[in-house]
Amino acid sequence: SITKERTEVILQGTSSLDPNDPAAVWEEFEFKCKPGDLRRRPCLISPYHYRLDWLMWFAAFQTYEQNEWIIHLAGKLLAQEEETLSLLAKNPFAGRDPP
Repeated sequence: SITKERTEVILQGTSSLDPNDPAAVWEEFEFKCKPGDLRRRPCLISPYHYRLDWLMWFAAFQTYEQNEWIIHLAGKLLAQEEETLSLLAKNPFAGRDPP
């Protein structure tokens, strides 16, 4: 069955020195096929799927303790690891200091 509502995990980073500052600007890491920007054309790769995007969908149904890999993913994004960034459609920090 398919649910009528979809919960999404969204990974964001900020260049602000104080992430708790209400003026901090948070920017989203965009995945290749995971829902995101509503102006983007939907990804169609049937019968295949992007594994990371698919795992992100299932991570939204559980806690991060049940999906420890997401903590490692966040760490690799913070470190701007090229292999990990290649799995994404958009790195909002490309050419800038890491978040």
